[in-house]
Amino acid sequence: MRGRLLGRLRSGAPTPPGPAGPGDVLAEADDVTVRLGAREVLHGVSVAARAGEVLALVGPNGAGKSTLLGALAADLPVSDGVVRVHGRPVGDWSAPELALRRAVLPQSATLSFPFTVEEVVRMGRAPWARQPDGDGAVDSDDVAVAEAMALTEVTGFAARPFSALSGGERARVALARVLAQRAPLLMLDEPTAALDLRHQELVLRVCRARARAGDAVVVVLHDLGLAAAYADRVAVLRDGRIAAEGPPAGVFEEGLLSEVYRQPVEVFPHPRTGDVLIAPKRTGDVPITPKRGS
Repeated sequence: MRGRLLGRLRSGAPTPPGPAGPGDVLAEADDVTVRLGAREVLHGVSVAARAGEVLALVGPNGAGKSTLLGALAADLPVSDGVVRVHGRPVGDWSAPELALRRAVLPQSATLSFPFTVEEVVRMGRAPWARQPDGDGAVDSDDVAVAEAMALTEVTGFAARPFSALSGGERARVALARVLAQRAPLLMLDEPTAALDLRHQELVLRVCRARARAGDAVVVVLHDLGLAAAYADRVAVLRDGRIAAEGPPAGVFEEGLLSEVYRQPVEVFPHPRTGDVLIAPKRTGDVPITPKRGS
């Protein structure tokens, strides 16, 4: 499909981001508090996403990981503190400018219309529709879409309806859409939740490759093993605060993780590679009251 997705509008085109240097802060939360309804979900959180790094947000359910990602992406308003993207408060950017600077993958993707896989991935090119040819030309769109589908291994069913896919296939197509956007700040909320073992590894390898190419990647993960293997830094959240932040080898220690997750945890080196491995200590069954009459 080579037609223009939204048309090439020449006037009022937003300015695309310039190149980032290694270590440049592309998104940061500075003493951020977020309230959802009457509940304060984040309490004075500060964290930064830097070019060339994968930052993993980990922690138990309800710790505030997705809320923090949403705040960093400018999808959730903050009650106190400030969120900056590419050095400027998020309120200083227009929506089209933000779309050129950060790409966001939510936890789930639903579509009401019968789009094909390729059409869904091509939606990721929409922010570039108003750029002059050479930055957002049709040929550039085609290259970005083809590359994103190849990276996520969805090329083989490009013509299938998105609604006909399995949960894991939909997750990979949604990721391909985000990759096709080619924003320098990639923000992913639980991208491996619906995936099999092979594709979990594939997604994190893609994240690492994007970081090595100079992008900043922020990813919410529940699998601590994946975070230890692929993240340059991890931020462990507990009750809306950051309990620890730093390289996985320094942050992932038994006492902290056991306390944060309220589950005894073992941390030990891989016998061959020395990489950090994390496993729960399985102490027995949960007591269940027998059914009446049994």
